[in-house]
Amino acid sequence: MALPVSHEQGERHEEEPAAAEAPAAPASAPARGGRRGWWARTGLAALSGLALALAFPPYDLWPLSILAVAALALLTRGRRARHGAWLGFAFGVPFFVVLLSWLRPVGWDATVGLSLIEALFLALMGAGLALTSKLRGWPLWGAMLWVTQEWMRDRLPFGGFPWGRLAFANTASPFTPLAALGGAPLVTFAVAASGTLLAWAVLSAARARRTDTELPWRTAAGAVGAVALVLVGYAVPVPTSADDTVKVALVQGNVDRPGMDFLGRPMEVLDNHATATEKLAADVAAGKTAKPDVVIWPENASDLDPFTDPAAYARIDEAVKAVGVPTLVGALVDGPDAQHVQNEGIVWDPATGPGASYTKQHPVPFGEYVPFRQELSKVISRLQRVARDFYPGDHNGVMQLGPVRIGDVICFEVAYDGIVRDTVNDGGRILVVQTNNATYNNTGQTEQQLAMSRLRAVEHGRAVLIAATSGVSAVIAPDGTVQQRTGEMEQAVLSALVPLRDGKTVADRVGAAPEWALALGGVLACAFVVAGGVRRRRAARKAGAGAASETASEAAHTV
Repeated sequence: MALPVSHEQGERHEEEPAAAEAPAAPASAPARGGRRGWWARTGLAALSGLALALAFPPYDLWPLSILAVAALALLTRGRRARHGAWLGFAFGVPFFVVLLSWLRPVGWDATVGLSLIEALFLALMGAGLALTSKLRGWPLWGAMLWVTQEWMRDRLPFGGFPWGRLAFANTASPFTPLAALGGAPLVTFAVAASGTLLAWAVLSAARARRTDTELPWRTAAGAVGAVALVLVGYAVPVPTSADDTVKVALVQGNVDRPGMDFLGRPMEVLDNHATATEKLAADVAAGKTAKPDVVIWPENASDLDPFTDPAAYARIDEAVKAVGVPTLVGALVDGPDAQHVQNEGIVWDPATGPGASYTKQHPVPFGEYVPFRQELSKVISRLQRVARDFYPGDHNGVMQLGPVRIGDVICFEVAYDGIVRDTVNDGGRILVVQTNNATYNNTGQTEQQLAMSRLRAVEHGRAVLIAATSGVSAVIAPDGTVQQRTGEMEQAVLSALVPLRDGKTVADRVGAAPEWALALGGVLACAFVVAGGVRRRRAARKAGAGAASETASEAAHTV
């Protein structure tokens, strides 16, 4: 990787704004026009953040993701780091408030609180965009910083929250096939680079208009580069050939009370799924439906622990025996101690009963466990509704379900690159997403999670089966096409012949390497600018000290 060169070290770009050539006015006393310009930039940043939110489901206006990136690049261009941070924050707050508005059943305070935390990462990115705008090739470094920001949000705090990645707004766009090469991080980088190159073209065209000259080559190069990145995905082959097939049935039993109290009465949700499975068995017996090889129930399909509650065990066993094929059952299981519960997918055989199981590895903070429970529960009484913390599993979800080796992930885990990748690399021939979004029905959350599953299908070249308690359940082909889906708040069964694949994509083989390389590139670019500023300040101090010494020497000589 070639080292970036700052404007101070080399020739200044033609599109470098005048503000970067002259000392900025003190932040404590801006001119009146400066205040108006400052608030105008803040307002434009907020509008750009809103535009980015509309790029995501349920709106799906994916081109806005490019325009929003370009707008933030233009707004932070030539600014000081602290100004860039403020603009990034102003961009991030409305973006996340709209994107995460599905949290409103929990409370708008939760929506705003989480949005403010996530926006802090965009503030850091805004500072980085301002710093790296002083470098040659700044569109490249700016695109890398988008990956850097997502890399941090995916991991911090409490294991991270990856919602709102640029890649997740582009799960059905020309950028999508790039996921097969470098996963979600490469899609994010391509979208961001298209946006920053567009910003570069706009700046070059604006300067040409001001100076009444012909459009410089940079304008054409930026525009062509932005368009090329949009189209390059069409050249990426997406693996779709099947090594084998399996007949599956996805059971969506539904819940009677969506919202925070979706579980309702004990056995209610379990009985819904058992009843839907028995209806499937009756349709098979009547010749209305082909008999599946496997059946998949969603997360939390059993609201009681079948290993400690005989009635729950009997109801599950009865339904599985009726359909007569191995069934993946989502259940809440007690343990490993009285303070914890486990979120599991259990392979249930009609002859031998429960067998292998997968425990969710990444419980959701504040939803499935409460960090600093003793202290926070005193302040936020709502947290007491999470009576027991979910205990994390210690292995991936690769299991043998009848004739097929599946890779099971549970609910929000589909947003985390490593968890999904591990199931494929360990032998999963199809991906199963067991999920329960009954708390968030009709809020747009289910559509956002469906989009993530579509990206995972392309990234790993696997069919993805989503089994949801109350919707949306879906069958997704390895090319990301949604072949079947249910509505929300309905009882339904999807039956499909699903392709099985053994091959691995480039993204499976390279793993997290592209993400780390791109994220590190953004960090190094910022470090390069900061280090250059430190060197210049030291040189200025030495020059000042030398001049003062020379002046003092001349004065002494005169005396």
